[in-house]
Amino acid sequence: MYEQTWERRLASALSGTGTGAGSGAGQEPTLVLVEGDAGMGKSRLVHRLLELPQARSVARLVVTFQASGGLVVADPLGPEPRVGSSAVPGRRSNVTGAARDEPAEPATAAAPNTARVQDAAPLGVRLTAHQALEALLASTRPALLVAEDLHHADDDCLALLRRLLREPPAPFAAVLTYRPEQLPRPGLPLGGAVDYPARLSAVRWRLEPLDERGVRCVAGELLGARRCPQEFVARLRQRSGGVPQVLVDLLRMLRDAADDRDSRSESHHHSDRDVRDRGFTAGDVDEAGVPVRLAELVLERTAALPEPYRPIVWAAAVLDEPAGGQDLAAVAGCQGDEGRTALIAALAGSVLRETSEGRYGFAVPLAATALYAELPGPVRERLHHRAAAMLAAREPAPWARIARHWRGGGRTEDWLRAAEHLGRDDEAAVALLEEALDAGGLPADKRGRLALTLARGAVLGRRSEGTARILRGIVEDPALPAADRGEIRLELGLLLHHRKRRFEEGRTELRRAADELAEAERPELAARAMAALANPFFPGASLEEHVSWLERAETAAEASGDRAARTATAACRATVLMNTGDLDAWRLVARLPRDSPDRAGRQQVARGLCNTANGAVYLGHYRRADELLTEGIELAARSGAPFLERVGRGTALFRDWLTGRWDGLAERCTGLVAEDGSASDARVVLALLALAKGDWEAVRDWLPRADHVQESYRVYETCEAPVAATAAGAHIRLLLARQHVDSAAEAAASAWTWLAGKGVWVWGAELAPWVVLAHVSAGERQSAQRVVAEFAAGLTGRDAPSATAALLWCRAVLAEADGELAEARACFEQAGAAYAGLPHPYARALMAEGAGRCALLLGGGLGGDEVDAVVDDLTRCVAELTDLGAVWDAARVRATLRAYRPAAQRRSPGRPAYAERMSPREGEVAELAATGLTNREIAATLYLSPRTVEQHVARAMRKLGIASRQGLAKEVSRARATRGDGGGDGAQGPPSP
Repeated sequence: MYEQTWERRLASALSGTGTGAGSGAGQEPTLVLVEGDAGMGKSRLVHRLLELPQARSVARLVVTFQASGGLVVADPLGPEPRVGSSAVPGRRSNVTGAARDEPAEPATAAAPNTARVQDAAPLGVRLTAHQALEALLASTRPALLVAEDLHHADDDCLALLRRLLREPPAPFAAVLTYRPEQLPRPGLPLGGAVDYPARLSAVRWRLEPLDERGVRCVAGELLGARRCPQEFVARLRQRSGGVPQVLVDLLRMLRDAADDRDSRSESHHHSDRDVRDRGFTAGDVDEAGVPVRLAELVLERTAALPEPYRPIVWAAAVLDEPAGGQDLAAVAGCQGDEGRTALIAALAGSVLRETSEGRYGFAVPLAATALYAELPGPVRERLHHRAAAMLAAREPAPWARIARHWRGGGRTEDWLRAAEHLGRDDEAAVALLEEALDAGGLPADKRGRLALTLARGAVLGRRSEGTARILRGIVEDPALPAADRGEIRLELGLLLHHRKRRFEEGRTELRRAADELAEAERPELAARAMAALANPFFPGASLEEHVSWLERAETAAEASGDRAARTATAACRATVLMNTGDLDAWRLVARLPRDSPDRAGRQQVARGLCNTANGAVYLGHYRRADELLTEGIELAARSGAPFLERVGRGTALFRDWLTGRWDGLAERCTGLVAEDGSASDARVVLALLALAKGDWEAVRDWLPRADHVQESYRVYETCEAPVAATAAGAHIRLLLARQHVDSAAEAAASAWTWLAGKGVWVWGAELAPWVVLAHVSAGERQSAQRVVAEFAAGLTGRDAPSATAALLWCRAVLAEADGELAEARACFEQAGAAYAGLPHPYARALMAEGAGRCALLLGGGLGGDEVDAVVDDLTRCVAELTDLGAVWDAARVRATLRAYRPAAQRRSPGRPAYAERMSPREGEVAELAATGLTNREIAATLYLSPRTVEQHVARAMRKLGIASRQGLAKEVSRARATRGDGGGDGAQGPPSP
């Protein structure tokens, strides 16, 4: 049952009240029984219910039963109550005489209904909960009754409620909340069965823990979505059990710890961007501790158990995962039926719960941590010994769990012996391997074996943040055998290079690994290191250097005779050729052995397919890239390489931007960023979407982090090379949009020098046009000509449709700057046709804008029919850009139409009377203002004066009844969602941390 469902049901039960005698006739009374464990959000639902318009307009009674036997009542009881910070609205008044009732909050005036309750009692006598409830029901005659914490109600109160529900008034709705695990009679929240009348609708709704999506939403609100990657969210869900109150408490602890850490970073002169971008990790969750509220609850419940029964709960804390009753009894040291009796008591006391059929544990895994921390050392060690011995007798032996228990029991030798049996693909096993290697005192041979287990497959599998640090320390150990050192260094280099984006460090380790492995006569591994260095995606080396490493890798692979090594080098050659626009790449891709019998070979093929798909996207072969991408992602999943799956998804996002699949694209991008904080391709797509909308602050925030050298944006060493080229193009365009022409020209010169040094000219497709535009805008015509000439020479003989279209665009920009408008128009039209054939609809629309602008500038050189055709083309261009969600571009084209449209085609003189409706121009200005553009930036886009823009913004805000630009942004966003504008989500900025 969804919240919206019961809200509608309750609203229906209460509607039509107060319209005269018999107004409630025909209404269907409703009862909603809301059950949920502590912290599941029952009170939140009550607050939400009481805010419904129907609930605010009827007489109602809201009470909370206390563990002491008392009754707390909300006041006032009439319509429009004030919602306070407690679990019920308004001030809370204690009207009962229970010995341990909570004191009533101070009130300036007694609530009338509460006064009537007290007047009914003899002077100085406090009413019982039953008497108070009975009097309140009689005096209030509520149409809405809310009773919280029904599990604390006494038998007399429950009997009174049963009588009320047997003959409910009309209209009437009741919401009763309770904790099912604390009901005196399980399954009977009202203490017994109720003879409900046929006309009453009774439903039970159990609140379930939040799923991962719900956890992500809550974490994003408190910490900022950009700082919450997938592994962090998954650990939050696992440790909190999805219980909302526990989750919020834990997130507050993480936020406070992060604030302290960030303050220290700022005091050491780290940039604001560095501080904002620092994401949370699964390790942060493990180190955060246990929220106080949860710790006190589990300790109190455990202490309430009879002493002989407590070991069964201690055993559950030590095992730290759901277990069968026999296992719990064995670890607890219970004999005979003692374990069963103790387990029943723990379940009845709500300390443990049945998590699945026949398995028992804590509802919130963090509760085990709280209890474990309070166990005396000798007790804890004894429990661990029993657990390890029990697990060691199983076949196959669960070595990761055995190692953990030996470690917890202080048996170091047994722990390390078990660690040698650990695999490398299990998260728990990886953590134990890291702990064993961090422990110190291991013999060199044993340390080497454990390090190899940890290192192998590090780049493709699950590895923690500490893996790179541990491996770095191990490779510097002089006692480590040379062959082992080379292999460990290879995996360390790949981990730094591929997963950590520490490219220079990774290259250094890979070069050293190649030399060490060659000297150790392990050519199959040396070939892998060399193949990694041959990958042109990564920064810091020229294409010539990459090709040199590729040739060395192929020689080593052939010498080794190793099938996986030969597959790795074949995949690498296909990648190099594809990314340079060599037609022979397609033949090599087709020959990659998809049916390789060994897993390592399949992983190398998956890598080759994903990498060549990426190259094909940048070339402009989108349809063929789709086929490679689908095949590569599927093979990566089958061969156990989740990292390659994420690489493939990043490529798909950029393809979607290029091909105009903008609907939902922003959400897909932010999802990948949440899973992998270093997803540079997803960040660049978000920046491009924001740029098309005009949300320029979001562009700056989403662009990948860069090294800032003398105030210039140098992204070239911080992300993959083709992504860096695209990011640099977006940065230059942003500077031009903000009229920072000199800065744009400097950025253009820097970016082009870098691309020329790299030597992969096809990657200039999303960079070159903006470089040329920056130079001509700054009056640097010769620099622009040189760029066009170099780009043309670099593309000679290359199969690169996207870059070829971009070259035509560059020539159009150069011709327009020279005043050769007819030539520029022809080049824009040719470029548009080329982009349409890819297809790249956004670039095609920009070419239509350029061609139309040049045509209108030709003025008298065009006939009337030709002018009409140009106007029609620009009008279609506006529609296409609007459909995509490119608000800023569409506004600019409309301004071009207004500025150059022949006078005869403009509207007749005189201002239309819009009264309190926004005019089209006001709406256009408001939409741009809502993206965060300044008045001066809007003026530049629409060819208006800043003063005119200021007046339009003021009128739009007045007509919408909005007092700030922030409110304007919300209203425009709401209106756009109501209209269902295509691609409207494509320009969402990143959430603030």
